Formats: sequence, structure tokens, C-alpha cells
Amino acid sequence: MEHRKLVAHALAAAMLSGALTKKGLITRGAAVIGRRYVWLQRLVDRIIAEFGQGTRPRKYRLERFILNDQKFFRACERRSVRFLLQPRFRARMCPAAGPPRKWKVRPLRTIGELAEWLNLMPEELAWLADRRTQEQKLPEGRLRHYLYRWQSKRTGSARLIESPKQLLKLIQRRLLREILDRIPPHEAAHGFRRQRSVRSFVEPHIKRDVVLKLDLKDFFPRILRARIIAIFLTAGYPESVSEFLAGLCTNSTPGKVVKEYPAVTNPVQLRQMKLLYQRPHLPQGAPTSPSLANLAAYRFDCRLAGLARALGVNYTRYADDLIFSGGKEFERDVDRFYIRVCAIALEEGFEVQTRKTRIMRQSVSQQAGGVVLNQWMNVRRNYYERLKAILHNCIVHGPGAQNRHNLADFRAHLLGQISHVENVNPARGNKLRTKFDRISWDAPQP
Repeated sequence: MEHRKLVAHALAAAMLSGALTKKGLITRGAAVIGRRYVWLQRLVDRIIAEFGQGTRPRKYRLERFILNDQKFFRACERRSVRFLLQPRFRARMCPAAGPPRKWKVRPLRTIGELAEWLNLMPEELAWLADRRTQEQKLPEGRLRHYLYRWQSKRTGSARLIESPKQLLKLIQRRLLREILDRIPPHEAAHGFRRQRSVRSFVEPHIKRDVVLKLDLKDFFPRILRARIIAIFLTAGYPESVSEFLAGLCTNSTPGKVVKEYPAVTNPVQLRQMKLLYQRPHLPQGAPTSPSLANLAAYRFDCRLAGLARALGVNYTRYADDLIFSGGKEFERDVDRFYIRVCAIALEEGFEVQTRKTRIMRQSVSQQAGGVVLNQWMNVRRNYYERLKAILHNCIVHGPGAQNRHNLADFRAHLLGQISHVENVNPARGNKLRTKFDRISWDAPQP
């Protein structure tokens, strides 16, 4: 049995380094075993049939498949398989079949190549990747890789912002530019993408009979490291490199930080939060997290888009916000459709916040992403009137008197809100821009 495990272990390593092509698998397998047995040829065929068209398999899965193969078992029993000790095979990039083979990602075949590309020593890379989740055990100070801050929500709850420190942030930005930005997400994803915005997110849902709006609960923390490893394996990276890349992009939150949750909670909820955040997950605040979240939700988007297409419904997603819209037929089936969406979310590792779900018909104000959708795209009336009043008061009394929340850059804050209105309703945005240009920013502030 031990000999069989040794052969399976060596075969798995050799076959993965052979890039899962028929010729490569046979060559590597023959190099490990010592000759080209007929049963080895057939084992290769069965492995290709099982794994050849999908994501690059993890090594343990390949070993388990070989050990559970009855024909391999009989071959080891019938003859003495000669096992040769060979130097380690050089790993290769092995993207999954189909579109992944066209992704122009940075090729990285070994941990050494990854460390050299990031200008790090191997020890520094291992420390930053934190594959053993040491972050959750470290006290506050220089050894931690992240800065933590709880941000209160209007609903009374709070979200955890996990900001990487300078060195890790620079590394994550490089991974984003040269790897993640070259992997396309699903077409339904509109958040954190070039040439996509809130406008493109809501446009398909204008002037529809019914709009269904949903919100996913704890979107980033529910995306675990195993799912991120699968993304890098699909892109073709060897297992060891994928694990290090995923370690650089995920985090395990210290228990002390979770206990500082500012909202009221009971012991059961606190325990659930600790389980949620102390598992290696996507940190909300890292440069790579939005892009990885879109990629991790690819199959989720595929299933929802297929379900929507079957009923003639439009579907878009902006981060954790989902919108579906349709005509009279959808209006009749919207309740059953909603239940099905919740079931798909649970199957894909997400959860819908039921208290935030809205089914909006034409008789009410259909709002999503801060935009009204009933007849044409527009900002909410109270939002527009409030912003117009603030700009008017800035002209009359000076901007300092209107900065009631002591924002560090009140001018940029107002410009951001005006740009949002211009993007949704250019006519109203131009009126606000005209008022903004009349504000005197050089006048002495109270």
C-alpha cells in the first residue's frame, strides 16, 4: 500500500508538471515509472477524461483519483512497478480549456519566479502570503499586514474595512494590473470595471413593469481562499504558485478585532462573525478584492443570467447589489423567481439579505443604485433638492458653514455628488455645476 501511495504521489506531480496534455502526461508518467506500460497509457486517458478540460486539478485530487482507480491497483498487484528517482519536473503554465487560454496573464511557474517578479526574498514572500493564517494570532503592531477599522452603516450594523499596509498594497496593485485586469468577469458584472458604472448597471431596467432588487449579505468575507486559488488554477498557475498568489490577496482577521464590533450583538451573532472573518477571506479594502470578487462570482452570474434569460428577464450585478426586471409575465412569477434566486445564492456560497429585498412595480418609485427607473433615468428628488440647497448656501454663506461633517476635502465631496448627477441626468447636473462654479473657495471660513 505504501509503495502504491508513493507511485501515485510521483505520478500526480509528474502529470501536473506535464501540463495535462496527452503527450506530456505519457512522457512524464514513463519517466517516473521507468517505461511505457500499456496500463499507464490507459490511466493517462482516464485522467485526461476526468480532468483534462476543466480547471487545473489540485494535487491531492489527482492522487486520490489514481489511488481509487481499480485498474491502477491491479497493475501494481500484478507486476513490480519500477520507480525511478528523477529530478523535479519544471512546472508549466496550464490554463483551462476555452477562453482561459487567451488570457494574457503574467506567466509564473515557480515560487522563485514569483518572488523575483515581486522583488522579494522567498522568506518575505512566505511571510506576506501568510498561508498559515498567522495574522489572526498577532497582536496589534508592526507585524500585522492589515489596518482594521469598523465603519458604521445607516442600518445600525457595521462593516469591517481591512486596509493592507504599504508593501502589501503595492504588491496587490501589481497583481491587479498584470494578472487580474487581464481576466474578464461575466458580462452581468458592472461594479469595479472599466467603461462600466452605475449608469450601465441600471440602464437595462428602465421603464419595466416590475423591478426586483436584492442585496447579498457579507459579500466579501464569504469569498474564501479556496475559491481564489481556483481562479489562479484556472488561469494556468501551478498549485504552489496559486496558493501563494491567493495568500497575498486574502486575510484572516484577528479575533480581537472582531470582538470590537461596534453594533449591538448577542453571543451567537458574535460567534458567527468570528467564524466568518477568521477564515481566510477577501478583505474589503484591498485593491485586488473587487476584481477577485467579480471573478469568484462568475458561476453565480452565469446561473442567474441563464435563469433570467429563460424568462425574458434582464439581470445586472454591481458588487453585492442584484437587479432583475421584466414585463407582465415576470410580474406574475416574481415571487417564485425570487425564491429560486435565493436558492442559487446559497448553493454558490452567498446569502440574500431578505430584509433589503424590494419588489417594485410601476405604481411605486422604482429605485436602484440611487437612481429612479420608472420612465427614464433620474436621481431621487430629495437628493437633488438637498444638494441644490447646499450649493446655494455655499454661495450665500460660504462653504465652511455647510461642511457639517468636517470632511477633509469638502470641495471634492461636492464635485463627486455633482458628477453623479451629471452621469444620470446631464441637464440637472449642468445646473448644479453652474451653482458650484459660483462658490468662492478663497473667502475666509468661519
